[in-house]
Amino acid sequence: MKRKGKVGLRFKITSGYLIVVLCLLVSFIILNKQIASLQKDRNFIIHHDIQVHDLTNRIEKHLLDMETGQRGFIITGEKSYLEPYNNGKTKWENDYNRLYNLLSDNPNQQEKLKEIKVTIEHWIQTAGEPTVLLKNENKTKELQEFFKVDPGHQDMNKMRKQLNTFLTTEKLLTQKRATELDNQNHTIALAIYGLFLLVTLISIMLAMFISKSIVRTIKEVTQTIKSIASSKGDVKDRIIVNTNDEIKELGQATNELLDSVERREWIQTNLAETVTTYQGVSTIDVLAERFLFTIANVTQSSLGTFYIRQENDKDIQFIRQAAFANSASHKVGRERFVLGQGLIGQCALEKRVRVINDIPANYRLITSGLGEVAPHSILIAPILFEGEVIAVMELASLTTFTDLQQDLITQVLDTFGLTINSVMTRMEIAQLLKESQAMTEELQAQSEELQTQSEELQMQSEELRTINEQLEERTKDAEEKAKELERAKRDLEIKAEELTLSSGYKSEFLANMSHELRTPLNSILILSEMLAENLAKSLSDDEEEYARIIHSSGKDLLALINDILDLSKVEAGKLDILLSEMNLSELPNQLERNFTHIADKKKVEFDIIKASDVPDLFHTDEKRFQQIVKNLLSNAFKFTENGSVTVHIKRVNEKQVTDMMRRIDTNCWLEISVTDTGIGIPKEKQTLIFEAFQQGDGATVRKYGGTGLGLSICHEFAKLLGGWITVNSKVGKGSTFTLYLPSLLNGLVDYEKLNIAYEEVASSIMTEVEVQEEADSQFSEDNFDEQNEDNVFQGKRVLIVDDDQRNIFALKAALAKQGMTIITAENGIECLEIMQANERIDLILMDIMMPQMDGYEAMQKLRKDLHVTDLPIIALTAKAMKKDREKCLEAGASDYISKPLDLNQLFSVMRVWLV
Repeated sequence: MKRKGKVGLRFKITSGYLIVVLCLLVSFIILNKQIASLQKDRNFIIHHDIQVHDLTNRIEKHLLDMETGQRGFIITGEKSYLEPYNNGKTKWENDYNRLYNLLSDNPNQQEKLKEIKVTIEHWIQTAGEPTVLLKNENKTKELQEFFKVDPGHQDMNKMRKQLNTFLTTEKLLTQKRATELDNQNHTIALAIYGLFLLVTLISIMLAMFISKSIVRTIKEVTQTIKSIASSKGDVKDRIIVNTNDEIKELGQATNELLDSVERREWIQTNLAETVTTYQGVSTIDVLAERFLFTIANVTQSSLGTFYIRQENDKDIQFIRQAAFANSASHKVGRERFVLGQGLIGQCALEKRVRVINDIPANYRLITSGLGEVAPHSILIAPILFEGEVIAVMELASLTTFTDLQQDLITQVLDTFGLTINSVMTRMEIAQLLKESQAMTEELQAQSEELQTQSEELQMQSEELRTINEQLEERTKDAEEKAKELERAKRDLEIKAEELTLSSGYKSEFLANMSHELRTPLNSILILSEMLAENLAKSLSDDEEEYARIIHSSGKDLLALINDILDLSKVEAGKLDILLSEMNLSELPNQLERNFTHIADKKKVEFDIIKASDVPDLFHTDEKRFQQIVKNLLSNAFKFTENGSVTVHIKRVNEKQVTDMMRRIDTNCWLEISVTDTGIGIPKEKQTLIFEAFQQGDGATVRKYGGTGLGLSICHEFAKLLGGWITVNSKVGKGSTFTLYLPSLLNGLVDYEKLNIAYEEVASSIMTEVEVQEEADSQFSEDNFDEQNEDNVFQGKRVLIVDDDQRNIFALKAALAKQGMTIITAENGIECLEIMQANERIDLILMDIMMPQMDGYEAMQKLRKDLHVTDLPIIALTAKAMKKDREKCLEAGASDYISKPLDLNQLFSVMRVWLV
C-alpha cells in the first residue's frame, strides 16, 4: 500500500487541537489576570462534572456488561460469558465509591446514589448470582420458571431510571454552574468578545474540517458493513474509501477479510454439496459417476474421466469407471493405463495433482452442439488412501482452473479416498457374505439329504427283514436265505456309505449318466419304432402293440432324461449360453403356429399382445428363450380347461426399472407374461414349484402328469440369461407367470451381483431304489427258482388298479402268461365298484397315485367300509419317499413294492400271498 502523501487521523486531530490551543494561549496571555477566576471555575466543571458523568457512565456500562454476560452464559452455557459479568461485578463498586466521594458537596445526589446501589445489589442477589448458580447446576427447569417472572428485569429498568434521573440532575447542576460562570464573567465578556469570537470561529472551522474528513469516511465504512450484515451472509459488496488515512486502511483490510471469507464459504459450500451427493452409495460405479458429475459441474469442466485401481498377478492397472460428457461416437479417455503411462500415469506414480495449461495441438477436442473446441486447461488428480493411489481423476476445461477450484479439489480428495475404500470394502464383505450363506445352505441341504437317505436305507432294510420272515415260514431254506439277506444288508450298508461319499458329486453323476442312458435308449427307440411300423411284416397285433408302448415309454423317458441333463448341466455350470440377435417381431407368429392347435383342441381362447415399443432385435440365447416361453405356455394350456391363455410382450419402461435391473449392463429389459384362467396355485406352494421335482399338484391324487422339472429348468435358464421368473396366482382363478430378461449387448452377465445360487437336484431316492431293487431282484430270483415247479398263479383272478394304460398293458401281458385272469380299474372308485359287484378276486395290485381316489383311500374303504379283510392287497407306487411303506400298511396294504417293478420280485411277493 502506498503511504506517500498520507494524512493520518492523529495528525489531523493534533493539528486542530494545536491551533485551538495556540489561539487560547494567546488569549490567556493577553487576559491572564481577567480570566483567572473564570479558569478556576471552568477547571472545576471540567474536572468535577465530566468525571462525575464518566464514572456514572462507567457504572452503567459495568451493569450492562454484567447483564449481557449473565444472559449469554445462561443461553449458551459458555464460561467465557461470565468474564464480563465477573469484571463488572468487581469494578462497579470501586467506581461507585469514587463517584460518591466526588459528590461529598451534594448530599441529595449521594442519597440518589445510595438508592442506585441498593437496586444494583438487589439485582445481583435476586437475578445475577442465582441464575448463574442455576446454570452451573444445569437446572434448566428452574431457570425457565425464574425467567417467567424475571424480577431482575424490573431492577434493571428501575436502575436505568435512577441513573437517568441522577445524570439529568448532574447535567442541570453543570448547566447551572455554567450559567453562574457566564454571569460572573459577563463583565469581561464584552471586553474579550472580539478575541473570543475569533478563536471560536477558527475552532469551529477546524473542527468542521477535521470532523468532516473523519466522520464522512467512518460513515461510509459503517454503511457498507451494515449493508453486508443486512444481506444475510452475502459478502459480495466491498467498502469504497476515498481518503488516504487509517480509515482507508481499515476499509481495505475489511475488503481483504471479506475476500477470504467468500473464498472459504465457497469452498465449504461446494465441499458439503459434493460430499452430500455420494452419501449412502453402496456401489463403486454409482459412486464414481456421482462424484465425477458433481466435481465437473462445480469446476465448470467440459470433459472428465474417473479411474479405479485394479490389481492382478502381473501388474497394477487403472480401469475407467466413469466419464463426463461421454457419448457413443466420442469416448472420453482411454479404457485403462498403468503407473507411469502418459501424463495421467505419471501423476498417479508421483502421487501429486498436476494442472497443465499448455495443451498440445493434437489433444482431444471438446464437442458441443455447435462444433468442437480445444480445452484450455487440464487437471489430473490422484486419490490416495493410506499412502497408496486407489483412483485417478482427470478434468478438462475451456477456462483455466483457478486456485480456488484447485483448493476445493484438494480438500475433497483428502477424504474421498476413504470413501472409495469404504465402498469397495462393503462390496467385498457383501460378496463374501453371499458366498458364505450359499455354502452354509448347501452344506445344510447335503446334511439333511444324507439324513433322509440314512432313514430310507433303514426302512428298506426293515422291508427286507419282513420279506425274509414271511419266506422263512414257507421255505425249507429259510435259514440260508436269512444269511443271504444279512449279507445283502451288509452290502446295502456298504453301498450306503459309498453313496454318502459320492453325494457331493451327484450333479456330475446325473449329467454323465444321462449321456450314458441316451445310447441304449436311442437303440430302443429306433428298434421299437421299426417294430411298431411292422417293417418285418411278421409281428402279431400284440407284439406290435408291445413295440408301440415301448416306443412311447422310451420317448417319455428321453424327454425326462433331457430335462434332468439340462438341470444337471446348469448345476454343474456346464450349460453353454449362445448369445445372438433374436427377431422379436416373429415371436407372436411362432407362438401361434406352435400352440393354436392346442387351444382349438381344448376350446380355449389364445391371445398374443405385443406392445409397440418392443424392439425388433433382442440379444439373448434364442434357444433357451424359446424353451422358457414354450414351457410356460405348455403349463398354461395343461392346467386350463376353459377360459383363455394370454401372452403379453412389452418393454419395461424407465420408471419400472428396479435396482436389481440396473446392475445388468443393458439398454432394454423385456417383460413377457403368460396369463391363464386355470386351476391356480396355492400361495404356500408358489415358491416350491420352481424347485426340481416339485409340482403344485403334487399329492397322490394327481389329475395332471409331469415330472416337476419344467419350471425348475426355466427358472435356471432365466438366471443364466440375466433375468428371473415371478408368479402371481389364486386358486380357481388362474395364474400369471412373468419372465424378465435383459438384452445382453456385450454378452456378459455379472451373476455375483444377481446372487444366483444353484440348487442341486435330489437324486438319492432313485439311486437308493436301484440299490434295493438289485438286492431284492437277486433274492426274488433265487426264491422263484425254488418254487417254479409249483405254479400257484394258474386260474387266479387279479384286479389291477392303475391310471396308466401302459402299466396296465404291461402287467396284464406278464400275468396272463402265468395263467391268471386279469380285471382292471383306472382309479379307486372303479375298484370299489368292482368289489361291490361281488366278483371273486384273489389278489389286488393297487397303484397309489391316481386321480379321483388314490390308493390310500381305496384300501381304507375296502378294509373298513366293504370289510374286505382277508384279501391280499399289494401296493405299487413310484413315489418311494420316507415312511411310504408304513403309510401303505396302515392304509390296509398287505405288502408294498416300489416302481419301476421287477417282475421276478412281483411274482415272488404274489406267490407268498397266494400260497
